[in-house]
Amino acid sequence: MQTATLLVEIGTEELPPKALQRLSEAFGEALHRQLQEHNIATGAMHLFASPRRLAVQIKDVAAQQADQVVEKRGPSVDVAFDGEGNPTKAAEGWARSNGISVAEAERLVTDKGEWLLYKAEVKGQPLADLLPDFVQKALAQLPIPKPMRWGASAVQFIRPVHTVTMLHGDELIPGTVLGVAASNHVLGHRFHCPQGATLKHADDYEATLEEAYVIADFAKRRQRIVEGISAAAKAAHGTIRDDAELLDEVTALVEWPAALTASFDEGFLNVPKEPLIVTMKDDQRYFPLEDSEGNLLSKFVFVTNIDSKDPAQVIAGNERVVRPRLADAQFFFETDKKTKLADRVPALGNVLFQKQLGSIKDKSDRISRVAAGIAEKLGQAGDVAARAGYLCKADLVSQMVSEFPETQGVMGMHYARNDGEAEGVAEAIYEHYLPRFSGDTLPQSVAGCAVALADKLDSLVGIFGIGQTPKGDRDPFALRRAAIGLLRIVVEKDLPLDLVELISLSRDSFHGLLSNENAAEEVLEFLLGRYRPMYQEQGISVDVIQAVLARRPTAPVDFDQRVRAVASFRELPEAEALAAANKRVANILAKVDSPIADKVDSGLLTAQEEIALVKALEEAEMSSGHALEQGDYTGALKALAALQKPVDAFFDSVMVNADDDAVRANRQALLQRLRNLFLQIADISVLNQ
Repeated sequence: MQTATLLVEIGTEELPPKALQRLSEAFGEALHRQLQEHNIATGAMHLFASPRRLAVQIKDVAAQQADQVVEKRGPSVDVAFDGEGNPTKAAEGWARSNGISVAEAERLVTDKGEWLLYKAEVKGQPLADLLPDFVQKALAQLPIPKPMRWGASAVQFIRPVHTVTMLHGDELIPGTVLGVAASNHVLGHRFHCPQGATLKHADDYEATLEEAYVIADFAKRRQRIVEGISAAAKAAHGTIRDDAELLDEVTALVEWPAALTASFDEGFLNVPKEPLIVTMKDDQRYFPLEDSEGNLLSKFVFVTNIDSKDPAQVIAGNERVVRPRLADAQFFFETDKKTKLADRVPALGNVLFQKQLGSIKDKSDRISRVAAGIAEKLGQAGDVAARAGYLCKADLVSQMVSEFPETQGVMGMHYARNDGEAEGVAEAIYEHYLPRFSGDTLPQSVAGCAVALADKLDSLVGIFGIGQTPKGDRDPFALRRAAIGLLRIVVEKDLPLDLVELISLSRDSFHGLLSNENAAEEVLEFLLGRYRPMYQEQGISVDVIQAVLARRPTAPVDFDQRVRAVASFRELPEAEALAAANKRVANILAKVDSPIADKVDSGLLTAQEEIALVKALEEAEMSSGHALEQGDYTGALKALAALQKPVDAFFDSVMVNADDDAVRANRQALLQRLRNLFLQIADISVLNQ
């Protein structure tokens, strides 16, 4: 069957940059799926995306659907014919619907009976007849939250559509998509090639657009930007921080990128670098430059969408644009410094945290008390943590943070230093927001950890305490993120803290304000529930996590040690058999109605295998006990792995449910002793489930 490259391009007004890649991937997947579902052979797919186009290029696409044999089963023979062998109305109606007579029907014989059968060969339709509808349906499935209309048309899309191109090899497939008739005309660069270009063959798409000053391949355009800004930074004796999100956004804003370097007045460097970086990156999509020690330089690199004959004019224009924004940051900083951070705290009383839980001022007071308690549990005086907790939200009412919300915390740190607060207080103010996202850095100081934990606990305990638990995708207070952040801090900083004690400390700080009596238990369950996604992200299997969760250890560091020990144990050759044995033991013991004895009566041991198992248990108890005293769960489980052979031998040769009541009860006690030995660490019976 004839095949050729298929090219579908939708030419538009500038698409939303942050959505471009998502739209491109969704369009390609939807179109490719339509072709496959309709039995049209396809080869490799290549996606193209730029500010003014979404395009899909698929190799080796068949010119028409493959022919198909369609089978339609009719009524069973018992229903199709009466007692005299004449066709019934049911059979005649079915045959008529398929355009045949009952006599022409074939028979389908199965183990369950015999049915009438109609087989027909359906010729495949040409690709040209099907493609416009495929494209329309693929576009309709795109994740577009707010479609728009343009002109007098009722057509809706994310942006106005100017061109539609559907080429199969060198043949234009006619049709109308989103109200635009297909043609082989494609949009060129808005300034360098406003007349556009004519596409002669689907294979020529990328090269034709490059001649029209458009690099259509997103990854190639991104790489050109990386090379351009890197060269510009090197020439300016600076470095650019890795920022994949900014790089992707800039790539989605330009079609013919060129990197240029500009500068600003060095006087602005008296302002902390964070708000300057925010205004350059977020407002202007510039790449700030830093020196080798991380200090901000008075230069930045920007990417323009034109290859200008007079770059100096372009540079001057960008310098002129950024200057007022930097001046704003400077003004806010100088103005904010006139009011001490501590003097801003009363104003937090006018900022609502949550209607039932009070203001941000109330929250700060609670954080201060709880942070001091946590610091003391960690062996440090609580005064630094208490002061940092009291001041940690004060920068929210500063002009700088009001204008640049991304700088909250970091500006609090700078203002605290300016006010002469202790360095530990200033650092903890910044650190209490950490980690802000998955993989983010953690607080380094004890006070920073204490305030960060207190802040996250306050949100968790407070919101659960008024019965507003996260449901489904709704999590307005980001409690899931707070919970994982809390666990990460305790585990990765190796802090000797217990969740039950932390929750209790936070709950007491609300002084009876909470209405949900079960809040403490619900918060604990919620935190325990975060272990699964947290460890799965690290590659730990679900059954390992569940094995430890079954024991409900409430100290995160202890939980972490158990998880890693069980994960290591799971790789041992003895693990599978011991997990199965533990499961068998659990099932046996679950059926025992009467209390099980605490000790095994050696006088009732009759079988050689049960005597051997008791001896092995005694040795395992001693060796694992020494390891457990050192907190070495891995060593303890390795010691218990030695039980595999005597346990297998026991189950192969010994009947647990013996006829003699005393022997049966003694063997049950033996199994409980075995199970309890493993349960000191985890419930390994759930492994491999």
